[in-house]
Amino acid sequence: MANQPSPASRALLWVIENNNDEEYLVENIDQQKRSLGALARTDWLERIFKLRQHGSSVKIELIAGLTTFVTMAYIIFVNPNVMAAAGLDHGAAFVATCLGAALGCLLMGFYANWPVGLAPGMGLNAFFTYTVVGEMGYTWQVALGAVFLSGILFMIMSLSRIREWLLNSIPMSLRFAMGAGVGLFLGLIGLKTAGIVVDSPATLVTMGSFGEPSALLAAICFLLIAVLSHRNVFGAILLSMLIVTGIGWSMGLVEYGGVVSLPPSLAPTWLAMDIAGALNVGMISVVLAFLFVNMFDTAGTLMGVAHRANLVDENGKIENLSKSLKADSTSSVLGSFVGCPPVTSYVESASGVAAGGRTGLTAVTVGVLFLLATFFAPLAGMIPAYATSGALIYVAMLMMSGMAHIDWKDITDTIPAIITVVMMPLTFSIANGIALGFVTYATLKLLTGQRKKVSVSLYVLCVIFIAKFAFL
Repeated sequence: MANQPSPASRALLWVIENNNDEEYLVENIDQQKRSLGALARTDWLERIFKLRQHGSSVKIELIAGLTTFVTMAYIIFVNPNVMAAAGLDHGAAFVATCLGAALGCLLMGFYANWPVGLAPGMGLNAFFTYTVVGEMGYTWQVALGAVFLSGILFMIMSLSRIREWLLNSIPMSLRFAMGAGVGLFLGLIGLKTAGIVVDSPATLVTMGSFGEPSALLAAICFLLIAVLSHRNVFGAILLSMLIVTGIGWSMGLVEYGGVVSLPPSLAPTWLAMDIAGALNVGMISVVLAFLFVNMFDTAGTLMGVAHRANLVDENGKIENLSKSLKADSTSSVLGSFVGCPPVTSYVESASGVAAGGRTGLTAVTVGVLFLLATFFAPLAGMIPAYATSGALIYVAMLMMSGMAHIDWKDITDTIPAIITVVMMPLTFSIANGIALGFVTYATLKLLTGQRKKVSVSLYVLCVIFIAKFAFL
C-alpha cells in the first residue's frame, strides 16, 4: 500500500495522461489531414493520367520528366540562335522557343496522356532560316505563315483519314531518306556556322582553319557530346554546350551577361505570321516540306516511343495514337502564334521513357520546366554559335541512322533515296531534296514497269513539284 499513489497523485497522473492523449490525438489528426491532402492530390493525378494502370507513380513520372527535359533542353539555346539569323529578336525567339515547347508538352500530356516532350524541330528551324528566308528571300513573317498553314493541314489530316492515306502513299525508302537528308542538311549548317567548312571559288566548299577558335571549339563540343553520350552521362548535349561556353568565356570570347532575369518581351514575334504572304504559289513546296518532314518525323518518333513505353496492346494497337498526332499537329499551329518553327515530338523522349515515364505526367513535367526556363534568358544569350554548332553536328549524325533501313538491293528505291538525302544539303533546301527524290522515284518506277507501286497521290505531288521547277 505504501507504493500506491495518493488520490491527488492519481488525479494528477490522469490529467497528464489525458493531456498526452489529447496531444497525441491532435497530432494524429494533423497527420491524417496531411495524408488525406496528399492522397487527394494523388487521386487527382491518378484520374487524369491513370498512373497505376500504367504501372507508374508520381515520383517516377517527375524523374522521367526531368530526364527528358535535360536531354532536349539544348533546343532553348540552339533555336534562338538559328531563328535570330532569320531576323527575329533573340530574346523573343528564346521565349517563343520555351512557350512553344511548353504548350506542346502540356497538350500532349493532358490530352493524349503520352510521355513525349515537344519543341521546335531541329532541321525545320534551319530550313526556315537558311532556305526560306536566306535563299528564297521571304521575310520571317511569311515563313511563320507557312508554318501556320502546314500546321493547319496537319491538323486536318489528323482529324481525318487523309493522314493515313498520305502516310501509306509515300514509300518507306523516301520516308527514311527525308529524315536522313534533314540530318545531313543540319550537319552542313553546323559545319558552316562553325567555320569548319567554308566556301571556295575553286571547289565550292573546302576545309576551314582549326586555328580559328570557333572551329576548334565547335569540334571540341561535338566530340565532347559524343563521348559523354557514349558513357550515358546525364544531359550530355546540354552539359557539353555549357562546358564549351565556359572555355570560351575563359578565353575572352564570351561576355558574361548573368544567368537569371525576367523573361524578355514576346511582342516582336507574337502573332507576327504573314498568312496572306504564305499563300503565294511559290510557297507551296515550302508548306509541303514543313508538312511532310513534320508528319513523318512525328509518326516515327511517336511509334518508337509507344513501343518503348508499352503503349501497344496485344493486338498491336497503339493507345491514343490519334490523340497524340492531334496534339502534335495542334502544337505547330500554337507555336506559330508565338514565333516558332514547326513544333514536333522529340526522339529524346525515349530517355524519359527509359527512366520509367509512362504517362502524360512526364510530358507535363517537361512543359513546366520549359516555362521555368524562360527566366534564364541571359544564359541563353551567352551561348555562342560554336557551341550550338557542335550540337547541330551531333544531332545531324543521329538523324542519319535512317539510311540503315533503306532497301539497298533495289536501285529504284535506293537511287531516289540517295538523291533525296544528297540534294537537301547540296541545294541547301529540304523542299528541293524532297521534290527531286519524289520525281525520281515515280519516274524510275514508271519506266521499269512498276507503276503500280506508285500511288495516285504521289503522282499528283510529282506534277506539282515539276510545275514548280518549270515555272517558278
